[in-house]
Amino acid sequence: MLQLRPATPADVPAILDLIRELADFEQLLHEVSADAATLSKHLFGEPARAEVLMAEVAGETAGFALFFHNFSTFLGKPGLYLEDLYVRPPFRGRGYGRFIMRHLARLAVERGCGRLEWWVLDWNEAAIRFYRSLGAVAMQDWTVQRVSGEALFRLAQSRPE
Repeated sequence: MLQLRPATPADVPAILDLIRELADFEQLLHEVSADAATLSKHLFGEPARAEVLMAEVAGETAGFALFFHNFSTFLGKPGLYLEDLYVRPPFRGRGYGRFIMRHLARLAVERGCGRLEWWVLDWNEAAIRFYRSLGAVAMQDWTVQRVSGEALFRLAQSRPE
């Protein structure tokens, strides 16, 4: 039976392994620059920037979910943003992903959140079907924008016009 528990600092190496496994599955391993020290600082430092649920079956790590709060100005409420959900291949097809999502939905409701949201890669049709089965709706009118790396540093150091 699947057990969920909040991650502890001792879980950081396992979390990093899971992040790398997920990135490899998503064909994005080359983008992973996270390390144990950075994860420890941001997951367990003051303030903690995100939370992690560890999913275990008979003491074996089956997957994880990493999430944090955002805020909806339109709703006037916090939201829960799921950054990563990953179930290791040997544990897939057993309803564990649905179990984790149900837990996150309950957590969002308990915390007074107005929504639970996440991104999914366009090519990941199995994940999209899974999310639709949960009642998720694609945000067709919105396009994700991102500033990162050198562009982020340039923007931060730019002068007002």
